[in-house]
Amino acid sequence: MPRVRHAEGVCELSGDWTLRALSPHIAGVRAALAAVPADAAWSCAGVLRLDSFGAALLWQAWGRNWPATIEISAALREVVARVAAAAEHPPAPPRPFTTTEAITLLGAGLVGFRRHLADLTVLLGQLVLDVVHLLRHPREWPVLEISANLYKVAVRAMPVTALVGFLIGVVLSYLSALQLRAFGADIFIVNILGLGIIRELGPVLVSVLVAGRSGSAMTAQLGVMRVTEEIDALAAMGISASLRLVLPKVLALTLAMPLLVLWTSAVALFGGMVSAWMELGMSFGFFLETLPRVVPLANVFVGLTKGLVFGLLISLVACHFGLRVKPNTESLSANTTASVVTAITVVILVDALFAIATRRIGVPG
Repeated sequence: MPRVRHAEGVCELSGDWTLRALSPHIAGVRAALAAVPADAAWSCAGVLRLDSFGAALLWQAWGRNWPATIEISAALREVVARVAAAAEHPPAPPRPFTTTEAITLLGAGLVGFRRHLADLTVLLGQLVLDVVHLLRHPREWPVLEISANLYKVAVRAMPVTALVGFLIGVVLSYLSALQLRAFGADIFIVNILGLGIIRELGPVLVSVLVAGRSGSAMTAQLGVMRVTEEIDALAAMGISASLRLVLPKVLALTLAMPLLVLWTSAVALFGGMVSAWMELGMSFGFFLETLPRVVPLANVFVGLTKGLVFGLLISLVACHFGLRVKPNTESLSANTTASVVTAITVVILVDALFAIATRRIGVPG
């Protein structure tokens, strides 16, 4: 416990003068130090421990100057001296954010975006050249790689997409039923679920799940191969990395996404149908009979087209960031995160463009 004892013109300090010891008694210690006369002599012989907090407290009590008479060990004097030096040279206040810096950051962002766009265009062009080469030489198609990637991105993704789709269908149906029942418009729940899931929620939901699951896996796989220099080894053996690594992933995800969209939309509609039966008493037969009449077939093609485009974009973004990984683990984690965030952002932006371009297709007037 820190103690301050003033008698016969000498102020004696004892105990532990640390943050932990001073905190419970800080008010009393400050009052005792303030009561010591300015011309008093100080003795720190009884101080057992002293940290920067205790040293700052004493330095303030001494008026930011060493007392004329003080008894203090060399170790304690060094601690107080460090605090005094820091007090004499406080850190500079942060500079205000200027317009020049804002313009610089904006310019750097635009330059980085242009570089990413250029690299992505080069990657897409290389894939087109690879497809042309494979059409001329059909025996060189990487069939095993494409089938392996199809299994990874499609078959193994079916359970999680089905679970999320079913829950989304149940939630959407339940919330819609609460509102429609209040207006006596129970029958329109088929319209809401059909259009909402088949046209919008199905493709976007699957894309977000695939971007977080398969897109990150693609980026991480290519990044690890970059870190372990396997891609450089393929180049040294004359094997095209884009033909054997990138193209199978892009083709597999592009082909798998429409199927996953169809699968997830069907499961989500089943979940909505179960919820409508429980909440509104709507039979499964009535739901299945009404659905084709209120949701034109064009909406299915719109949803499948979205899945095809989203799959192509997600795979391109994932491979783009995977090939940008530098041979260190920090770059691997940063590019994997950027891949997922960029893919989801691109999917949402392109979905908005789809909504504008197809606003007159498949929507009953």
